[in-house]
Amino acid sequence: MRTTVPVVIAFLSGLVLAVSIFFRPDKTIIGQLEPELLVWVTIIGGFTLFLGAVSITRVNFNAVQRRKKGWGYSLLTLISVFVMALPSLLPSTWSPLFGDAEGSIYDWLFQYLDKPMMATMFGMLAFYIASAAYRAFRARSAEATILLLTATLVMLWRVPMGEAFLRSIHTALPEWINTYVMNGVNMAVQRGIIIGAALGAASMSLRIILGIERTYMGKG
Repeated sequence: MRTTVPVVIAFLSGLVLAVSIFFRPDKTIIGQLEPELLVWVTIIGGFTLFLGAVSITRVNFNAVQRRKKGWGYSLLTLISVFVMALPSLLPSTWSPLFGDAEGSIYDWLFQYLDKPMMATMFGMLAFYIASAAYRAFRARSAEATILLLTATLVMLWRVPMGEAFLRSIHTALPEWINTYVMNGVNMAVQRGIIIGAALGAASMSLRIILGIERTYMGKG
C-alpha cells in the first residue's frame, strides 16, 4: 500500500498534466485541471519547505544535545534559523520589527548579515574559479587552444578595461564578439545543452509516471 498509492498518484498527476496541455481550459474540464494542479504543486512545495525546516532543526538539535563533533556550528545554525524565521512569521501589525518589510528584524539581518556573507562566499569562489580556469585553459590540443582563445576574448569583452583594449584594436571588435561568439557559437552550444536537459527531464518524468523511478519514496 505504501508503494502502490504514491505510484498511482504520480501516474495520474503526470498523465493529467501531460494531456491537459492539448485541451483549451475554457472549453474542457481536462484543460482546467492543469492550473489547479499547478496550484497544488505550489502548496505541496510550501509543505516541503516546512518539512525541511523541521528536519534541519531536528538534526542540529540532536547534534547539540549529544555534543557531537562541531556541535557549536549546529548551535549557531539553530540560533540563525529561529532568529531569522520567528520575527518574519509574526504579523507586522504587532510591531514594525516583525514581518519582512523594510526596517524589520528580518530585513536588518538579511541586509547586514546575510548579504555580506553571500558576497564573501562568492568573492572566495572567484579565486577557485580562476584556479580551475588556469588548470583547464592550457593549449595542449587544438580544441583546448580554441577554448583558451575564446575564453580570453569573452573575458576581455566582459570587463570595461578589456573592452577598451579591444576597441583600441578595432572599434567594432566588441560588437563582433557579441554577434558571432556570444549570439552565435555560444548560443548554439547553449541550445544543445538545453535540448539535452529537456530530453533528460522528459525521460525522468516518464520513468516517474510509469513507476520505474521510485527514489522519491526512498527506494532505488
